[in-house]
Amino acid sequence: MPTAPDAEFSTLLEDSAEDLYESAPCGHLSTLMDGGIAKVNATLLDWLGLDRGAVVGRMRFTDLLTVGGKLYHETHFAPLLRMQGELRGIALEMKGSDGRRLPVLVSSTIKYGGRGEPLLIRTTVFDASDRRAYETELLRRRQEAERARAEAERARRQAEADRERLTAALAALQRSLIPSALPAVPGLETAVHYHTANPDRLGGDFYDLFSLEDGRWAFFLGDVCGKGPEAAALTSLTRYALRAAAVHDPDPVAALTTLNAVLHEQYTAAGDPRYCTAVFGVVEPGTGGGPATVHLASGGHPPALVVRTDGRTEFLHTPGGLLLGILPDAPLTAARTVLDPGDTLLLYTDGLTEARTGPTRRSLFGDDALRAFAARHAPATPQEMIGALAVLLEGFGDGLDDDTALLALGVPPTRPPAHSAPNPG
Repeated sequence: MPTAPDAEFSTLLEDSAEDLYESAPCGHLSTLMDGGIAKVNATLLDWLGLDRGAVVGRMRFTDLLTVGGKLYHETHFAPLLRMQGELRGIALEMKGSDGRRLPVLVSSTIKYGGRGEPLLIRTTVFDASDRRAYETELLRRRQEAERARAEAERARRQAEADRERLTAALAALQRSLIPSALPAVPGLETAVHYHTANPDRLGGDFYDLFSLEDGRWAFFLGDVCGKGPEAAALTSLTRYALRAAAVHDPDPVAALTTLNAVLHEQYTAAGDPRYCTAVFGVVEPGTGGGPATVHLASGGHPPALVVRTDGRTEFLHTPGGLLLGILPDAPLTAARTVLDPGDTLLLYTDGLTEARTGPTRRSLFGDDALRAFAARHAPATPQEMIGALAVLLEGFGDGLDDDTALLALGVPPTRPPAHSAPNPG
């Protein structure tokens, strides 16, 4: 006759696989490749306060995430999962039916068919609330220690001296990552501006303009992920890769394709994903002050803005361009335009359009405001447009929390702009 402990153990063995799945101490769900939820266990439903009938076949995995979680899933989690087949211990946030946020650690694996085709995604979710609380407490104690150290006058003076030296070193390094001045281009006017949001850290914005030795000129402007020394290294690699690519084949799509391959091989394929956005173009100035032709392509970057001499403005849309470096093959599309005398082409990084005009991130400057701003200042030479935008950037104050690079190209007008002051008679 079995003893009491043996009986209890036998009872445990009688649990069905379905019981173990539904009552597991972690969340389980299976989704189709498009994210549609096909199966979910009771544990995860209880955590989120959701009903199975409202979830299975009706919601996608991203519907369970917060806004920030959705963005991270689309830009990082999903691309890496498709490339690697599995991801482990990724920190995300889910949202409950009552609006509360649930910090979680997510691991996902793709299940493949007999012919190697992806069939579904199996995901395990662990409650990370205790870990988040521990990290918050750890951060609080670290801040208290830092404030205590800052109270000592001698330490404060030393820290200030160190900060000044660091700022000078960062400024020197930042200048080495971008041209000190743009070259003179026959038949074109050019202007550039770089606004550093925080002098204590290296930015990731970059630009360049250089001759192709056949009467044409190449230009590019972009933004790498991250800040600090790692961003500086990525910026340097990006600039030199684009210059080298232009020597081999200056076609904008070809140049950005080469950059994507370089970044993917150097970082993402090695398990350390890094990426950037960039616009690369080629301009051919006209002769005798005539129109200039522009051919450009974009990899995940805000569209270039053309400001016409008659006051019209238009974005050169390049749809479908993905972040460069994430996937081995990045679909890219090109755009063309002609700059007549008095027209200006403006390139910019998202520090401009994502500047806060209110107290929260919901109040951003945006594309429409930029277009309206340019129209109010048209017609404008590159120098005039960049000067006006530089004043605008300063006016954002604390609302400008990201570095911003501006590059403008234009054909000199055949007559003074309509808003120019008359010559004294």
